[in-house]
Amino acid sequence: MSYKLTDYLYSINQSKKNILHGDKEAVKGYPPFIINKCMSHHIDSILYANEMNMHPELDKQMQYDFFINSLKPRKRFAPWAKKETLEHLDLVKQYYGYNHNKALAALRILTNSDLETIAKLLDTGGTR
Repeated sequence: MSYKLTDYLYSINQSKKNILHGDKEAVKGYPPFIINKCMSHHIDSILYANEMNMHPELDKQMQYDFFINSLKPRKRFAPWAKKETLEHLDLVKQYYGYNHNKALAALRILTNSDLETIAKLLDTGGTR
């Protein structure tokens, strides 16, 4: 049976039911990096996640067993951090032909009037 990420996290954090026991397909689908990333968002599990990051050679079953047997059952939820998008970054990239890092540096020194001028020059009309 295949499981979703939420199933693995629920079994580690709350239910403590070992869903990987004897299920090779569930072991194959277990994402250690993502689980470690999710566990690192909580104050009581960050050191456990760090320990697993220091031992990536361990197989998936061992990493899962470590989490399920070490952490106390508790509701743990943290929203996934998303990358911040800058409003005029694409305009600067297109106008100057810069890569992402150069466009970020240019965006810091450009004024609002400069950005408005660039937007007018790049506006091709029509619907978007």
